[in-house]
Amino acid sequence: MAMGLLAMFSVEVHTGLAVLGFIALALMTATILAGIFGPMPRYHIPNPEALPPNESGDFLSLMGSLVDAHVNRRGSFEVLANGENFYPAELDAIRGAQMSVNLEAYIFQRSKIGRMYLEALTERARAGVKVNLVLDAFGSAGMTRRFLRPLLEAGGRLGWYNSLAWYRLMRLDTRTHRELLIVDGRIGFIGGAGVGDHWYTGVRGHPRWRDTMVRVEGEAVSNLQATFAENWLTTAGELLVGEPYFPRLASGRETAALVVNSTPTMGGSTRARALFQLLVVSARRSIDITTPYFLPDAGLSDELCRAVGRGVRVRILVPGQKSDHFLTRSTSRAGYGKLLKAGAEIYEYSPAMIHAKVMVVDSAWSVVGSTNFDNRSFGLNDEVNLAVSDPQLAARLESDMAEDLKQSSRVSLEEWTHRPVVQRAPELLGWLFERQQ
Repeated sequence: MAMGLLAMFSVEVHTGLAVLGFIALALMTATILAGIFGPMPRYHIPNPEALPPNESGDFLSLMGSLVDAHVNRRGSFEVLANGENFYPAELDAIRGAQMSVNLEAYIFQRSKIGRMYLEALTERARAGVKVNLVLDAFGSAGMTRRFLRPLLEAGGRLGWYNSLAWYRLMRLDTRTHRELLIVDGRIGFIGGAGVGDHWYTGVRGHPRWRDTMVRVEGEAVSNLQATFAENWLTTAGELLVGEPYFPRLASGRETAALVVNSTPTMGGSTRARALFQLLVVSARRSIDITTPYFLPDAGLSDELCRAVGRGVRVRILVPGQKSDHFLTRSTSRAGYGKLLKAGAEIYEYSPAMIHAKVMVVDSAWSVVGSTNFDNRSFGLNDEVNLAVSDPQLAARLESDMAEDLKQSSRVSLEEWTHRPVVQRAPELLGWLFERQQ
């Protein structure tokens, strides 16, 4: 009798656990599917005529308020195009560190350039410099503690963002897509490049990727540091304070810069998306966009078409045949029609995968950072962008785009309309994976 009751109790417990497990799996699946297929907010500004001119102080104040970012008034910015320029600059900064090095990366790979970073970081950690890394558990999945052991044994510290754990299952699809380096709280680097050989030498016969990073000095560096500190708190449980991280910063030249970091919300609205909406609506002369993944939501696509309608020159530069995501490129091409019919110019870069994430508006406002023109960046990832009102920076980025356009082919409406079936077919599959790029 007793054995029978025990057996019954055992079955009931196992059944209960199975039910709980099924419910947990269903909730996790629903959450992931909602992220993939759920609707994004249809952003619009109902009274665009009320928007102040984007060169005005009123516009700057409005932007700072809506994207919840501090307006920094002094600083300097250096554009570093391609790994041959930004990797040496970052490594020089690391090697010269006296107090702290903080690096947050979506991609940090076991690679030739990865070993160079590891050696530089390890040497500084041995010298007593505080070295902290935040790596995304998905984007840097190939990274191991064994590879990083020299750094960890030297005193460096590592935090994995959203590593696999049962209590994170509902947030499994959330990633930090930020690519940040801050040295001594005085020098910052921001852009689209992680640490991997496809930015450095190219891999498996593929040419080196085209990308852009910006070296930052001045007041905005403290906001870059605060952005790193957000996910260091998440991964390590420590709030960074003190002189090694937040020194008093010397003034640079007069400018206006905002560091706009964003994290996902239940509705898919983010500060990054608000930033892009504001600048596109504010444009009166030109919008130049370089992005590796161009999958704008309906609201942003409509806004770009309206910009063309009011006489704004809209140029969009995306990868050509050397894209690293075949389905994403196919899906992107499927959406060209509306923009081409409106009069936007779309170019495909030929020499290599183009991974730069840059927007310049009216030769005045520049945005450089980690955000792609797609739903994942706007609604699912942790991202960070530097938005600067500075004609000098805008001129340099426009010059770089002009050089890139010389190596690109323009997509015509006629060509797009008559593209062959072999190009159209993958477009039907691509939208399924649109939010996973």
